[in-house]
Amino acid sequence: VSDASGCSMIALLHTGAAKFPQNLLSRSRQAVFPFSPAGVFKGFSSIVSRKLASHGFGASMAAMSSFPPQRYHYFLVLDFEATCDKPQIHPQEIIEFPILKLNGRTMEIESTFHMYVQPVVHPQLTPFCTELTGIIQGMVDGQPSLQQVLERVDEWMAKEGLLDPSVKSIFVTCGDWDLKVMLPGQCQYLGLPVADYFKQWINLKKAYSFAMGSWPKNGLLDMNKGLNLQHIGRPHSGIDDCKNIANIMKTLAHRGFIFKQTSKPF
Repeated sequence: VSDASGCSMIALLHTGAAKFPQNLLSRSRQAVFPFSPAGVFKGFSSIVSRKLASHGFGASMAAMSSFPPQRYHYFLVLDFEATCDKPQIHPQEIIEFPILKLNGRTMEIESTFHMYVQPVVHPQLTPFCTELTGIIQGMVDGQPSLQQVLERVDEWMAKEGLLDPSVKSIFVTCGDWDLKVMLPGQCQYLGLPVADYFKQWINLKKAYSFAMGSWPKNGLLDMNKGLNLQHIGRPHSGIDDCKNIANIMKTLAHRGFIFKQTSKPF
């Protein structure tokens, strides 16, 4: 059984044999091998975690063993809001840029990046946009440009250790629009480069359909309903949508789902 850092729980029990009392090591092995995969994790939670915690492994071991380990150290949950109207205006511009850093072991939020962005092509928000997103004109006036926000995202990624090559992280969005259409399209229009870390992601709709066997036509609302979760905040608030995505991911992970990249390489 491997965790997100590539460590093997079985190897841990073997290589750490010298550090464990023999009776604990023997009972730990017995807790691991007789069970099905679901039973393994149940066994870790009820037996091994408590025993290892008494030998200095602490709460992180208990948290990690409550569900199957993920392939990534961190999930970066992202949900843009952009200028809009009926009929649609062109080009659309990002006006809210939120990211939640989700720990791949605990599925808990560890850090938040959240900025509003001043649009430059259509600087005045439409009534339709404000009604849909809850973003009023005063929230974007005087805010940094997209270029400045992208620079701050990179600084935040570095501060959070996410640019370390040994750290595996991936963005998660509700659909492909954010990173397949919106960000590259606006960057192309403005002549800005797109960082490599924005070029691979997990589409939560696809992940949910793999896990639950049905496609969520109404996005977050359908996923929350399918998992019996309460919707957090208001729909089409970028930061609230990110919280809903994180909550859905945590619920699926606790049910044993392993998240995988869904986007195709650029």
